[in-house]
Amino acid sequence: MDQSQAPVLEALGAFHANPLTVFTPPGHKQGRGTDPRVLQVMGADVFRSDVLATGGLDDRLDSRGILQHAQELMAEAVGADHTFFSTCGSSLSVKSAMLAVAGPHEKLVVGRDAHKSVVAGLILAGIRPVWVDPQWDAELHLAHPPSADAFRAALGQHPDARGALVTTPTPYGTCADLEAIAAVCHAVGKPLIVDEAWGAHLPFHPRLPRWAMDAGADVCVTSVHKMGSALEQSSVFHLQGDLVDPAVLKQREDLLATTSPSTLVYAALDGWRRQMVQQGRKLYDHALGLADTARTRGEQIDGLHVHGRDDFCAPGLAFDLDPLQVIIDISALGTTGYRAGDWLRSHHQLTLHICDHRRISAQLTHADDTTTVDRLLHGLTELVAIAEDLRPAPRVHIPAPHDLRLEQVLLPRDAFFGPTEQVPVEKAPGRITAEMLTPYPPGIPAALPGERLNRDVIDYLRTGLDAGMLVPDSADPRLDTVRVAVET
Repeated sequence: MDQSQAPVLEALGAFHANPLTVFTPPGHKQGRGTDPRVLQVMGADVFRSDVLATGGLDDRLDSRGILQHAQELMAEAVGADHTFFSTCGSSLSVKSAMLAVAGPHEKLVVGRDAHKSVVAGLILAGIRPVWVDPQWDAELHLAHPPSADAFRAALGQHPDARGALVTTPTPYGTCADLEAIAAVCHAVGKPLIVDEAWGAHLPFHPRLPRWAMDAGADVCVTSVHKMGSALEQSSVFHLQGDLVDPAVLKQREDLLATTSPSTLVYAALDGWRRQMVQQGRKLYDHALGLADTARTRGEQIDGLHVHGRDDFCAPGLAFDLDPLQVIIDISALGTTGYRAGDWLRSHHQLTLHICDHRRISAQLTHADDTTTVDRLLHGLTELVAIAEDLRPAPRVHIPAPHDLRLEQVLLPRDAFFGPTEQVPVEKAPGRITAEMLTPYPPGIPAALPGERLNRDVIDYLRTGLDAGMLVPDSADPRLDTVRVAVET
């Protein structure tokens, strides 16, 4: 195929060159009805390009196959058999993949470090999770993706499981041994879904971790808005092999997706694929060089430690590391990542990626340059200089790994949709939670519907909130009360 083509972008250009008089949504009619005050902030071109995909860019019957052509180009670019675009983010894409593999009351082997969108898929589908524990670094208090041996054991104990799902890279950039996990799944004829939301860039440079399709995964979900050039909500999911029917996957996506997809999102995805095919190697040569510089110079700042492969990649820990996720341990400064991140935003206009009880992180992409890296390093230097002002920081209670792992008592769906009550947080230990309780970012639930709460997890969340953690999905944002299942 001609990878210099960008079918959606080209169709949008043709629409602009010969505009239709439309009597369809969107009601702003290419911005003519938009409040000038809105145009002043957002720009007229956003609305000018916000046209229907069908009945706008393409005719009523999609006879020109514009979107299909764009998806086929994406599949060829990354070596997949089939590719699907999503304008509802990877939260939708991963649910579509899950529903294509398992249905109500069927089992799916899932890494317990899964994103809340995976848990939402379990709730919606009524899937019975078989949890696989992540590899836990007890010294750094950090979870890495589960091992292939852990998946082998789970599939051996649950031969009726329909497949498996692993999350890699994590938001901290640590990666699973996907080739080994895929081999474990395929040895027993089960498909592997990879939530690779943080890995859309991985196919385009050999220094980056091996990406899911090359490693043998069956379905791979990527968030192109995270590490690529696409707009927010842009997601792509890829399929290869014959363990998942492409028609079933497409139907599950159609079940969940919007019937009003954004042409803006489609066009940005289309353009990003062309950019990566034509320029990706060069762009990531530069980005990886910047990351090397940021890591070296950051490590030279007293009081900071920039994590690397020596910290994260070893037997029993992570298999690989994305160097573009610059993870910085600030625990020697005597403050928390929450406070440090807030200070850097307020005083240096720097917005960081993950801020936790002892770390901050900066996500670098092909869009960064020496100016942005210099700003980051200047801000970090100033942070060290004023660290005393950020002390004493509230301490977060971090339980031992076995105390963080809660017992799954009910199906997530049954707990979420069943009878519930709101109880004071002091009475929550011992009760079955009916809601997700998720430190965000990174968005991995500390407790999820159907798990029996204990004191350690409650203390972790409450002390975390006091220290600056965000738990956005609880019914009570202050966590003075918790929603639990009514037990008879």
